[in-house]
Amino acid sequence: MRKRVRVIPLLLSASPPKAISRQRRESPPCLKDDMGKYSYDPGQEVESSKACGSSLRCHFKHCREVCNAIKGMKLEKAKAYLEDVLQYKQAITFTKFTGGVGRHAQGKLRKAPGDKVRWPQKATKVVLDLVKNAEANAEMKGIDVEELCIKHAQANRAMKQRRRTYRAHGRINPYMSSPAHIEIVLCKYEEPVAKAKLDDTKELPKLTRKRAAQLRIKQG
Repeated sequence: MRKRVRVIPLLLSASPPKAISRQRRESPPCLKDDMGKYSYDPGQEVESSKACGSSLRCHFKHCREVCNAIKGMKLEKAKAYLEDVLQYKQAITFTKFTGGVGRHAQGKLRKAPGDKVRWPQKATKVVLDLVKNAEANAEMKGIDVEELCIKHAQANRAMKQRRRTYRAHGRINPYMSSPAHIEIVLCKYEEPVAKAKLDDTKELPKLTRKRAAQLRIKQG
């Protein structure tokens, strides 16, 4: 009987696999300017420093309220305020995500609507670290830290992280976390521009009958 011989065809590649792996390894390095994108750009003519964090394990809603509370503050005042929040001496005003937020006496100090305030510890620590990081970046650039203020502070929703919790009768429910992306921009403090005085020569806008009656009531 004749034995059957199996012939295996040889596949010839244009380049050896080692050359392919070398091409993958020799990729151009990423530039630092392209690493992060900010939703606010002060421009090159303005002295500024930035800091950001992505997918931070603290509640997005808390981070949004903390960022909103320190926006527009001077740097030293913002740091002292966040330190007081950690020690429960001052509170964070909750203006957007107010569901289930209780009313507290410290809300009157912040003139919070409805006295709705809280003391989010984890989010406050994360934002405080980012503020200090932005301050260190300003010192590396040679910017006077005492003249800086928080020009931009923003928190965005990050992709949720999935876990599971076990319920009765063999059911499973999702147990998700809500991390956040945070970005801080510091700029030099600018004095607010005073409102221009009305010129007597210009004609005042015509008032409606309802508005004119309201002004008469206010003047008494």
